[in-house]
Amino acid sequence: MFKGYCFPKSIIVQAVYFKFRFGLSYREIEELMAIRGVKVDHATIQRWVFKFTPLLEKEFRKRKKSVGRRWRMDETYVKVRGKWCYLYRAVDKQGNTVDFLLTKRRKRMSAQSFLIKAIEKNVKPELVNIDKSGSNKHAIRIYNKRSLSTIQIRQCKYLNNIVEQDHRFVKKRISRSLGFKEFESARRTLSGIEIVHMIGKEQLISKKKSIYKAFYSLAS
Repeated sequence: MFKGYCFPKSIIVQAVYFKFRFGLSYREIEELMAIRGVKVDHATIQRWVFKFTPLLEKEFRKRKKSVGRRWRMDETYVKVRGKWCYLYRAVDKQGNTVDFLLTKRRKRMSAQSFLIKAIEKNVKPELVNIDKSGSNKHAIRIYNKRSLSTIQIRQCKYLNNIVEQDHRFVKKRISRSLGFKEFESARRTLSGIEIVHMIGKEQLISKKKSIYKAFYSLAS
């Protein structure tokens, strides 16, 4: 994964981790690395994040713990190039992250794409709690019809507080930055933030005690 790079794996992973864990700008990470005796340009760190995030996510999903079958599904907003995009997220009854998906539009097809992704990479839920969103409700109904499933739909706003509170971790990590300039960059960065968040919630099968060591193990 790290062959052919001028910097060792430990340096690359540490810089990438700083971005996901603390919501620092790339220039701030460059300064932090310099304090630690490592001279690396902020643009290089940005390329590392773009390059290695999909590989780290792929490894994480191999070792992700199973989630429950009663979900809370919701979406929040993320600005990309000055326009609002929609981050669909779901957690189970215990607050474990089920899955996430960044989309350019908020509509039934987007909600349906997220639902299909979440089920394919996890397990089919027995119940999904949503707010009053018509697109989410319609997406579940269409999925049930096409797959002959019986996923229950429950619309209870206060029960979705757990996922709305969970949004805050992600939003906090991106609030200090200048925003995303490209959709794909936003998608990969948000994936990394979600990975670190899930590790913090002990959703990674790992014997490592610290979040960083568990994150580093994904690059082994």
